Amino acid sequence: MKTNRMTFFASAALAAALAFQSAPAFAQGGISPEMMKKIEAGGQLSASERAIRNGLASNDIRTFAVNSENQQEQNTYFSNSVPSKGVTDQKSSGRCWLFTGLNVLRSQMINKRNLEAMEFSQVYLFFYDQLEKSNLFLQSVIDTRKQSMDDRKVEWLFSHPLSDGGTFTGVADLVEKYGLVPKGVMPETYASNNTSRFTSLLKRKLREDGLKLREAKGDLQKMKTDMLAEIYHILVLGFGQPPTQFTWAAKDKDGKYLEAPRTYTPQSFYAEMIGEDLNADYIMLMNDPTRPYWKTFEIDLDRHTYDGHNWRYLNVPMEEIKQAAISSIKDSTMMYMSCDVGKELDSSRGLLDLANYDYSAILGVDFSMDKRERIISHDSGSTHAMTLKAVDLDADGKPLKWEVENSWGASSGFKGHLIMTDQWLDEYLFRLVVNKKYLSQKILDAAQQKPTMLPCWDPMY
Repeated sequence: MKTNRMTFFASAALAAALAFQSAPAFAQGGISPEMMKKIEAGGQLSASERAIRNGLASNDIRTFAVNSENQQEQNTYFSNSVPSKGVTDQKSSGRCWLFTGLNVLRSQMINKRNLEAMEFSQVYLFFYDQLEKSNLFLQSVIDTRKQSMDDRKVEWLFSHPLSDGGTFTGVADLVEKYGLVPKGVMPETYASNNTSRFTSLLKRKLREDGLKLREAKGDLQKMKTDMLAEIYHILVLGFGQPPTQFTWAAKDKDGKYLEAPRTYTPQSFYAEMIGEDLNADYIMLMNDPTRPYWKTFEIDLDRHTYDGHNWRYLNVPMEEIKQAAISSIKDSTMMYMSCDVGKELDSSRGLLDLANYDYSAILGVDFSMDKRERIISHDSGSTHAMTLKAVDLDADGKPLKWEVENSWGASSGFKGHLIMTDQWLDEYLFRLVVNKKYLSQKILDAAQQKPTMLPCWDPMY
C-alpha cells in the first residue's frame, strides 16, 4: 500500500512537470510575469496613502474626496426665477421625463390661474405611454418579421421592448392624443411608483407575443389587437382605469372651491387649461460636441406612439442654449431640461459643482476628459430630466448659477431643488426644450432643415 502511494505521488509530480514544460508561452498582449512585477510596483503605498486605503476600506470614496474649500454657506439667491408651488416625487420609477414635462405645464396653469399647488396625474399619461410603447414594439416586430433574429434592428427591438423612460417628445404626443387629468382624479399606485418589477413582466409578455407574431400566418393586426387587450388588462390591474370624464374645479389653500365644479374629458381639460400645440410650439435643443452644430437629428424608433414623432433635436453650442433659457426664465416660463445628474452631485446640499469632489487627490491620478471625450467613451450621457426655473446673472448679464425643480420629493437636495454652477452646466447639460418665442431666428431657421436619421442603438441614446 505504501509503495502504491509513493508511485502515485511520483507519477503526479512527473505529470505536473511535463505539463509545465509543455505549457505555451504567454500570449502577446497578456500579462506576463515580468509585466506583473512592474504593475505590482504601483501598489507600493506611502504612509499617507495607507491611511487613505484604511479609510476607503469602510467608507464611500466621496467622504474623503469632498473638497472642504467648497463647503462654505450655499448661495441660494437667484436674480431671475419662475414662481413654483410644490415639488413632485417620481419615487422609484424612471418617469423623470413625464414628471418634468408635466411640471412645465402645471407651472403655466398655476401662474395663469393663480392657483395653489396642483399636479396633473402622471399615472394617467404613463398608462397610455406603456400601452402605446407596447403597440410600437409589436407593430415594429410585424414590420421586421422577414428579417432574421440576429438582424441589428430586430435584436434591438427584443432587447428594448418597453421602458419607463422617455423624452419631451413623448409628453407632447401623449398629451395631445389623450389630454390631461388632475392628479386627484387618477392618483399614483404602488406599481406606478415602483415600475421595475411591473415593467419587467410587461416586457416578458411582449417578447413572448413578439415571437408569436414573427411565426404567425393569419391576420397579424387582429392578433396584435388581442395582445394589446391583454396588455391593457394588465395595466388596469397595476395602474387603475383611466377616466373618460370627470368633475373638477380649482380650490384655494383651505380646500374651498373657487368656482362651481364642471365636467371635463381629459382632452377638453387640456384644451381649456393649457391649449398649446406642444409639437408645433416647442423645439428641443441639444449640446452634443461629438456631432456638428446647427444640424438637426432624429432617432429612429425613439418615440412613444407608433403614429407619433421620433425624438428630434437641433444641435447647438451651449451659449445658444443659455441665451434661450435666460429669455424663457425672464418671461416666467419653466423649461424641460436633461443632464448627467449623477456627476459631481452633492445630494445633501443639492449642489452640482465641478469643485464638489477631488478624486484626483485621493487616487493620485488625473481625470482630464472633456465633454466630447466623455460622450464617445460612454462615460457621460443624459440620465435625468428636471425643470429649469431660475438663473443668477451677474452685472453683465452672464449666468453664474442655475436652479432646477426636481422630482425626487421635497426633502431631497435643496428643498426639492438642485442648484448648479454655470461651469457644471457647460459640462453636463445635454437637452433643453424651449418655446419658439424665446429662440433666435437663426435657431428657428436651422430647425426647419431635414434631419439626419440616427439608429435607435446609437450610443448617445
